[in-house]
Amino acid sequence: MQLRVDLHLHTVNSSDSYVTLEDAVRRCREEGLDGFAVTDHDQLSTISEGAGGDIIILPGMEISAMGAHILAFDIAEPVPMGLSMAETVDRIHGQGGMAIIAHPYSVLRTWVNGDEVEDSGFDCVEVANAYQFPYRLMLERNTALADKLGLPKTGGSDAHIPKVVGRAYTLLESETRDREGVLEALRKGETSAEGRSISILERLKLGR
Repeated sequence: MQLRVDLHLHTVNSSDSYVTLEDAVRRCREEGLDGFAVTDHDQLSTISEGAGGDIIILPGMEISAMGAHILAFDIAEPVPMGLSMAETVDRIHGQGGMAIIAHPYSVLRTWVNGDEVEDSGFDCVEVANAYQFPYRLMLERNTALADKLGLPKTGGSDAHIPKVVGRAYTLLESETRDREGVLEALRKGETSAEGRSISILERLKLGR
């Protein structure tokens, strides 16, 4: 079955976000998504299975590494910020987890060293991030990076306000409608990314 999952979302546990868990669940239902991942800044979410009811909630975190932001899934312990890309990925893999390079190219946000990304052993590349700017140009550049590395492509809203939850998302071919199905699809690379940009007002966290 095909699942639509927003794989990059911040809750109020990130100091710069206004999104509650309840907001994210409600917005996913409104947008017709099957689930979302909680990727708060430099802290690992702990959410019980089934907390979202019919909406899948995947625990994770966004790690501030040197020169990049990295999404980590299927880990039990948080990975510290400030490490190199390669060491951050090694720490994630050491727990049996998955490492996704988040918005690798985005003007005024992140602009990664492609050679360093290539040498770091990432599992996927986030090509569609609703906050990346300019959206279409960065989508092309991020997609080119994923193609060069031969890595699966993902998408996420990077939501910090409820209104933009689901603005970008990942399509996954999964055998089951649960966390394990999402993780297995990611590991197999059975993914694609969809989405569009947020507005200027949404970027300023207005019109929540």
